[in-house]
Amino acid sequence: MRIATAQAYENSIANLQKRQQDLSDSQTRLTTGKRVLRASDDPTAAARAERSLASAERAAVSQRSVEASRTAMELTEGALGDAVSAVQSARESIVAAGNASYTDAERRGLADQLQLYRNQLLAIANREDGAGTYLFSGQGSNGAPFVDTAGGVQFRGLDGESSVAAGEVLPITVNGANAWMRAPTGNGVFETQVVTDNGTAWIDVGRVSDPSAIQDRRYDITFNVAGSVTTYSIQRRQLDGTVDGAPVTGPYQAGTAIEIDGMSFTVSGAPANGDEFRTVPSTQSLTVFDALDRAIAELREPFAHSSDVAQTVAHGLRDVDAVLGRLQSVRSAVGDTLNRAESVADRLSATELHAKTERSNAEDLDMVQGISDFQSKQTGYDAVLKTYAQVQRLSLFQYLG
Repeated sequence: MRIATAQAYENSIANLQKRQQDLSDSQTRLTTGKRVLRASDDPTAAARAERSLASAERAAVSQRSVEASRTAMELTEGALGDAVSAVQSARESIVAAGNASYTDAERRGLADQLQLYRNQLLAIANREDGAGTYLFSGQGSNGAPFVDTAGGVQFRGLDGESSVAAGEVLPITVNGANAWMRAPTGNGVFETQVVTDNGTAWIDVGRVSDPSAIQDRRYDITFNVAGSVTTYSIQRRQLDGTVDGAPVTGPYQAGTAIEIDGMSFTVSGAPANGDEFRTVPSTQSLTVFDALDRAIAELREPFAHSSDVAQTVAHGLRDVDAVLGRLQSVRSAVGDTLNRAESVADRLSATELHAKTERSNAEDLDMVQGISDFQSKQTGYDAVLKTYAQVQRLSLFQYLG
C-alpha cells in the first residue's frame, strides 16, 4: 500500500497529540495527587469516592451539632455551679439566723443577704449563651424565661428541651421549670405545715419511720390545753379535706416524737389551746425562689419569738436543702450529657476519618506509580517528537535542494 507524505505527517501529528495529551494528564494527576479526575476515569472508584465524601460531610455536620450541644452544656454546667454556690451561701445565712442572741435588726440583715442571693439566682436562671438563647428556656421563650411578679417568680418558657440530632439526640437547652421550679416539698415524702400557732410551739420537718405504712392523706394535728394538761388530736383527712375515720388522740410531751401511719414528727415548745399543725403529701412544686422568699419574709418579721425563729430556720433549711438537691441533680444530668457528647464526638471523628480514608483509597494517586507513569509518558513523547522531526525531512524537496 502506498503511503503518501501527507498521510505520514497526519499520523505523526496524531500520535504526537495523543502522547502530549497523555503526558499532560499524567502531569495533572501528579500535581493534584488524584488518580481519578473525572468519573469516566474509573466509574467504580468515582462512585466510592462520592459515597465516602457524602459520609464525611454528614459526620462533619453532626460534629458541629455536637459541638453546639457541648458548648451549651458547658455554659449550663457553669451556671448551675454558680447557683449551687449561691444556695449554699444562702443556707449558711439561714443557719446563722438561728443564733438565739441575734436581734431583729441582725436577722433583717440576714434577710437582706438572702435577698441578694435570691436576685443572683434569678440572674443565673435567666443567663444566656452569648448568642441570644437562654440556657434554661426549655423549648424556647419570647424573652427571659423567669419573670419576677408580685406573686413570685414565674416560668414563662416552654417545658422540655431543645435538642440537636447528631446520630443521637443531644440537648442545647435545659428545662428551666424542672431545674428551678420543681423541687420536692417537705422531706420528700410529706410536708409539715403550721396552720395556727398562738403559743410557742414549732414542728420539725419529720421523717419516715415505716415506708410501707405511708398513706396519701392529710393529717391535722390540733392541740387542746386544759389547765396544765396538753393533749393532741390527729384527724386523718382525704386530700380534699373530707374526714377519714375517727381522730387519734394522745398526751403531748414537748420534744417527744409523734408517730402515725409510718410518719414521725416532733412538736417542741408549748402550744396554745387550738394551735394546729398539718402534714400533707410531698409534691414536686417547691421553687428555688419561693424557698428563699418565705425565709426572707419570716426573718423580717419584728418581735419574733424564739419558737418562731426556730420554725423559720427548720423549714428554711428543709426547703433550701430540697432545692439544692434538685439543682445538684440537674447539674449531674448535664455532666452526663457532656460525657455522652464527648463519646458521640469521638465516634463521629472515627466515622469521618474512615470516610476520608475510603475516599483517598478510591481516588488518590500512588505517587511512586504516578512518577513512573509520567517518566514513561515523557520518554514516549520525546520519542514521538524525534520521529516526527525525522518524518519532516523525508521530503523530495530535501533532496532537490
